[in-house]
Amino acid sequence: MTPPSHYEILGVPTNATVRQIKAAYRKAARATHPDHGGDAAHFHEVTLAYEVLSDPQARQQYDRSYGPPAQVPRAAGTAPGREAGFSSRTGAAGDRAAAAAPAVYVPSYDSAEASAVVPLSVARQQIHGVPRKRGIFGATSRLQREARTVALLAQQIVAVMPSARLINGLHTPGEHGYIDHALLAGYRLALIDSMLLPKGIFRWDGSTLHKDGRVVEPPRLAPAVRRMQDLFPELNVQGWTVIHSPDGNLHEPVVDYARGYDPGGYGPVHVVNAARLVRELKQFLSSGPAPNTVHVPSLARLLAGMHR
Repeated sequence: MTPPSHYEILGVPTNATVRQIKAAYRKAARATHPDHGGDAAHFHEVTLAYEVLSDPQARQQYDRSYGPPAQVPRAAGTAPGREAGFSSRTGAAGDRAAAAAPAVYVPSYDSAEASAVVPLSVARQQIHGVPRKRGIFGATSRLQREARTVALLAQQIVAVMPSARLINGLHTPGEHGYIDHALLAGYRLALIDSMLLPKGIFRWDGSTLHKDGRVVEPPRLAPAVRRMQDLFPELNVQGWTVIHSPDGNLHEPVVDYARGYDPGGYGPVHVVNAARLVRELKQFLSSGPAPNTVHVPSLARLLAGMHR
């Protein structure tokens, strides 16, 4: 059996408008999201279908290869049921090459539509906002770890992904709080908070962080991830909490994972050290369709949410 097409997954005709695709995605995402009792694999299929069909370039490329099985020759070495043309994944090397391609703005700045949302001079900037002093207690430590995270993301992610846009200090939607960092590339959005903790071995089971039998409370990022996914249905939103060590060693502290917990599986928030953060963010941001896209409307909404 051939896998369902992106149109079949969303339940829309092949001539569906962008509005129809968005409405179908909202309905399917609510039904399949793991946080609402859905299946993670099905949710990823729905998200991938939307990522492709909502991007004019990706959709055009997909449509050129879309067709009944008789019209789609199987690539050499392709397993049965995985016909060529039904997957936008090109493998790690292809993902990295696509992510490193020059940034493409959607909608294009050749029209007046994009300029009316965000000036091109602003959209070209890859880093927006800086860690700022908020409150009185713990400000020095917080500013130190936030600045360290900005430097890490700027050097390891932004520098190698022309489409990446780093927005620092977002107001948490509907709450009196902040999201330290948001990283947008293509149709994927990573929300990142941070902690500065001593060296040692920490244990993460998907909900609780432990060290030496004691519970260490990470930032409450999961509600923000869920809220942002609701606000940005066109994006695939996931969260990371990075733990920095005092001496700047990217591989410290060590984060061990409880038996039965899959660190590479779906979860609203991943707890990692700096080295793993870089590895997982590169995989997440580059593996989506059209990772070199700057989605201007999403960028504009994120910029509007920065603290001033």
